[in-house]
Amino acid sequence: MTAGGSHLEAPQGRRDQGAEPTTTAGPSSLDGSDTQGPPRAHIAVVQGFIGSLLMLVGSIGTGWIANGSPMVRHPLVIALRVEGWGVYTSTVLLTVGAMLLVRSWLRLGQRLQRWPAGAQRSVVLAVCAWSLPLLFAVPIFSRDVYAYIGQGRLVLAEQNPYTTGISTLENWFMLGADPAWAEARTPYGPYFLWLARAVVGLTGAQPDLSVLLFRILACAGVLLCVVYVPKLARLHGIDPARALWIAVANPLFLISFVASAHNDALMLGLAVAGTYFAATGRPFTGVLLVTASIGIKPITILLLPFIGLLWAGPKASWMRKFALWAATAAISFGLLVLSGLPYQLGIGWVWALLDPTPGFTGYSPSGFLSQQLRGLADAVGLPGESMASVLRSVLQYVAIGLVLLLMFRGDDHRVVRRLGLAFAAVVLLSPIIQPWYILWFIPFLAVIGIRDNWQIRSLYVVVTFFVIFGAQDQLSVWPFIELAVDASTIAFATALLFTGYLMLLDLHTRHLLVHGGPTGWLRRRRRRT
Repeated sequence: MTAGGSHLEAPQGRRDQGAEPTTTAGPSSLDGSDTQGPPRAHIAVVQGFIGSLLMLVGSIGTGWIANGSPMVRHPLVIALRVEGWGVYTSTVLLTVGAMLLVRSWLRLGQRLQRWPAGAQRSVVLAVCAWSLPLLFAVPIFSRDVYAYIGQGRLVLAEQNPYTTGISTLENWFMLGADPAWAEARTPYGPYFLWLARAVVGLTGAQPDLSVLLFRILACAGVLLCVVYVPKLARLHGIDPARALWIAVANPLFLISFVASAHNDALMLGLAVAGTYFAATGRPFTGVLLVTASIGIKPITILLLPFIGLLWAGPKASWMRKFALWAATAAISFGLLVLSGLPYQLGIGWVWALLDPTPGFTGYSPSGFLSQQLRGLADAVGLPGESMASVLRSVLQYVAIGLVLLLMFRGDDHRVVRRLGLAFAAVVLLSPIIQPWYILWFIPFLAVIGIRDNWQIRSLYVVVTFFVIFGAQDQLSVWPFIELAVDASTIAFATALLFTGYLMLLDLHTRHLLVHGGPTGWLRRRRRRT
């Protein structure tokens, strides 16, 4: 046992405690091949690569290009972004590519559902093949990466992004940032601001080169997840290939962290690596890595109490736990305070934790329930808006309460499970959920076992929903273009048609989405046989 109580290796004969056991007997596998034959994972890998290529091409016409980029003056780019046929073609290609990537992910899980020797290599190959076209695509599903350029320029200009918006910069709008960032303070940690400053210093704020460098930083986070998610899964007796397929190969992860270049990728990679080191008896390294993660995006401060529990080890006394919680906090906060000295950044990152973004998203549980409450209250003459606001606040306090409960109560041998559940509570009970927020806790749940039942089906639904949402919500179409049908409507209709195909017509995926997980259909086939 390690200091954190995790298994150093999976028990003999136990490859995946999250999936139900299967036998090797049976007439056929889910892909129609002999169950004793090779899984032929390369077919799904190639299909996903084609989907990524379609997204690359589609991004040229509907992705986010900075007005200051020389790309906007290229004749092909002009045709795809100005002509109606170009916008429609790009929209369809982007959406079909994204949905084909969803199908390829599902099929890869089916083809590898026994998780034989070599499965992890197949999943890594899929991650690399599906990421490569996205690495060179125009930013899609989000344009936050352009805000990173502005914040790097602020630091380079000796201004403080924790107090100053990017609107103070000359020509800021031409570099592609959303106007919402004009007066907004940065919610990122000091280490990311250092990196943003370095990127802008190297590129001179040229938008295309800057996007590429920010993508490389995001890919470093993806690489950390590729390395440490399987290692952390083995500690808990979970098949490493299956955990990697769930956490990293899923299309929402690759689109959000490679194509969109969100700094959450680096934040998450450092957090997963830090958790692994803390769980294997190297707590000081774990604290340093998690502190680096906080320095990218402060939300991972949530991990520190659980890193302290891993440091304390199983059956530790409360005195030891409190002492190591204090040591963990002292090391981490001490480093972060010192990190605010360069460029006079101070501890401005604390505001991101104490002053969250106002508002809500309608698809978050908090946002959805508060909207329903407001409608009911308004219908009977009660102050609906006030009651809805109270409900959202109550749910946030519930999340805090769950985190405290998981800190103080639970099996000392399942600290990583408690960490993942705490992270999930904070995200799911928040009034604002961006699609990539879901990815913060999925790796921690994957390494402790997502079962092959309603749990994996819920993941299918969530990933597919957010891919569809991003495909129709984040399209860059110039407002002066006259279109008979809105591009978002075309994307939404295309995604719905493809989803209908996956659920009703595709002989392979419909059994996943309607009847059960990857092994459910195979078990029923065997029983009938």
